[in-house]
Amino acid sequence: MSELQLERQIEPGRLRVYLGAAPGVGKTYHMLADAHMARSLGKDIVIGLIEPHQRKETAEQIRDLETIPERVIPYKAVNLKEMDLDAILARKPEIVLVDELAHTNVPGCRNRKRYEDVLELLEAGINVWTAVNIQHMETLNDSVNRSANTLIRETIPDSFLKRADEVVNVDITVDELRSRLRQGKIYAAEKVEQSLANFFRKGNLNLLRELSLRITAEQVGNRAAEYRRVQGLEQAPIPEKVMVCLSTRPGSERLLRVGSRIAGRLATNWYAVHVAHPNKDLSQTDPEEYQRLLDYQRMARDLGAQVITLTDKNPSDALIRFAQQENISHVVFGQPVRSRLDIFLRGSVLNRFLAELRDVTVQVVPMKAQPRKP
Repeated sequence: MSELQLERQIEPGRLRVYLGAAPGVGKTYHMLADAHMARSLGKDIVIGLIEPHQRKETAEQIRDLETIPERVIPYKAVNLKEMDLDAILARKPEIVLVDELAHTNVPGCRNRKRYEDVLELLEAGINVWTAVNIQHMETLNDSVNRSANTLIRETIPDSFLKRADEVVNVDITVDELRSRLRQGKIYAAEKVEQSLANFFRKGNLNLLRELSLRITAEQVGNRAAEYRRVQGLEQAPIPEKVMVCLSTRPGSERLLRVGSRIAGRLATNWYAVHVAHPNKDLSQTDPEEYQRLLDYQRMARDLGAQVITLTDKNPSDALIRFAQQENISHVVFGQPVRSRLDIFLRGSVLNRFLAELRDVTVQVVPMKAQPRKP
């Protein structure tokens, strides 16, 4: 058998990703702890590259793990270090640890990005454990830039995470993470206050944590479905789907947060659906309301929703039709306080929806009444 045929028979390596909401949650530390456990079980495991970021606990966790020396690359009159891809391929361990997945390699390396190095290792049959933060996902980049008021330059394609055989979500509470930052366990003392006011704001960390938990849940659900398919097992019941009925009322961001949390718990897709009137152009008739709608739709995308705009004179008909077509199982409505007379005269989308679709779980989020416009 030729060497080429032998190469084709190599089974691709397995990929494990340690995913975190932000720097300092402990991804690298947990990865190293798991590496020591794997070695104690007889696994051939080495460090391809670990970046402790001057964090004492992480550096101490390396201990006596075998480390592949980094490659020195001259660049613009200085010597820079990069992971030695060829040395790892030659050593061919069972498992290699590769930190800082979103890193851009120094010009002169074979691959432009470190995740491309990882793909090459996997193709060679080497199992890879790697770590990355949620803000480096390509499709989330714009939303994180807005929320964190920080430009995230290095990203990885979402398809890479879908390639993972395992995703380990390394999660700590927002308060604990901010406490670690104040204690100097993440950044140097001179960077603490600026970080607390920008990237490590509570609102931004809550968003990142929610996205991290949701993506991990989706990955687990997808893997479970794929396993059933490959093994010829009975498929799980029809997956749950969540719909948020999005209005232009102030406070509708609450509906999106509720919808995102439900979808995260169910590990499923969700939709943010707005019904526009065919004869009404909000951008012309009410610019303020139109801007609110755009902000809500942007927030929905940031939280992982598919944004849908329907056009119908009757919002109830449009929402019911969409729910039936997409087999929606959970619906989130915002409901302001209204008098019985007002409901009688103007009708209620919620009441109509409940009357038509009895097998759907409906969650009603109380909202303040909006003053009528003349």
